[in-house]
Amino acid sequence: MSVDALSREARDAFESYAEPHERPPFRTYAALAGAFNAAFAGGLVAARRSGRLPDRIETRDVLLIGTASHKLSRLLAKDKITTFLRAPFTEYQGRGGPAEVEERSREGEVRGAIGELLICPYCLGLWASGAFHLGLIFAPRTTRVLTSTLTALTLSDFLQIAYKAAEDKGLGGS
Repeated sequence: MSVDALSREARDAFESYAEPHERPPFRTYAALAGAFNAAFAGGLVAARRSGRLPDRIETRDVLLIGTASHKLSRLLAKDKITTFLRAPFTEYQGRGGPAEVEERSREGEVRGAIGELLICPYCLGLWASGAFHLGLIFAPRTTRVLTSTLTALTLSDFLQIAYKAAEDKGLGGS
């Protein structure tokens, strides 16, 4: 198969993926994925070259980073207070969960793709986890303080929700 035929086949695959008005901004998504992967790979290469790359990650650190990544990604993607970060790329849609809002990405290939990333806690979770893992390698003490703070906040949030649910059932009091 010639390069032209292969190029035409790839272009057709992207164009037939969805109707034009529903088609994702593939190039921008690829650029964002490339930026994450390049930064993470660069961090891992730097860690290896400096002799800091660990043989393994402790289970306690995985749990700490996992919980902190969950919380940080929700704070960035959904929290009322962080709307100023998302506003250039998103539009308000309404209230969400406790202290959260629902938004949609704005129009435009780059702006819309960044908006999609910023309103997706699942997407941001990977970025947070990668950053925390590199932080654990290069600044473990600071990273553990940051991740334990976010993990404690997650526990606090669950307790607040449980307390409110108990109050609503007449089981709690002030």
